[in-house]
Amino acid sequence: MKHLIAPSILAADFAHLQDDINMVNNSEADWFHVDIMDGLFVPNISFGFPVMAAVKKYAQKPLDVHLMIVDPDRYLERFAEAGANNITVHLEACTHLHRTTSKIKELGCIAGVAINPHTPIAALSDIVEYIDLVCIMSVNPGFGGQKFIESTYRRIAELKALAMERNPQLLIEIDGGVNEHNTAALLHAGANVLVAGNNVFSAADPIAAVSTLKRIDPSQVKI
Repeated sequence: MKHLIAPSILAADFAHLQDDINMVNNSEADWFHVDIMDGLFVPNISFGFPVMAAVKKYAQKPLDVHLMIVDPDRYLERFAEAGANNITVHLEACTHLHRTTSKIKELGCIAGVAINPHTPIAALSDIVEYIDLVCIMSVNPGFGGQKFIESTYRRIAELKALAMERNPQLLIEIDGGVNEHNTAALLHAGANVLVAGNNVFSAADPIAAVSTLKRIDPSQVKI
């Protein structure tokens, strides 16, 4: 499959949010990535249902909602009702992960599981066949603009091998520090969904930045 690009609205200009949403609508991007932070699971607070409703009102592409919150089960139905197409929860935040991801599927959403940079890929071995997406954090979650963690490449390859045995259709999403310099290597390792924040919204030409990421072909780029 051709890889997907999901600009993260955490990096958007919230004084001109509708303009940035329209920019993504008019770009080659595939999804909107929506980071929800509660100040407990991660040391930052982003936004909640009112902002999600505003994004949903104008977005013409699916909302890829990433819950960086404790006890996400409390809010799954509300996020689905607010317009989430995909709901990703953190393995580290879920006591009963299979139950949580089953509920996400019952709500009609793509079910994803995110893992922090130092959570072993092997921790996914008992859930990978039951979910649609894994989001590998390539920075420590909580803030945009962080430095990419180089061990991510090895972790992607490890997850790809696991997926080929248990769930070949698994979407492997990378979140954090994605740019035009590491995209080819990420795709080569096995990723197929890339979240891009500052690389898109801080670019002089955000639509061109999305196009650059979308058109990178790992087979044509030296790794």
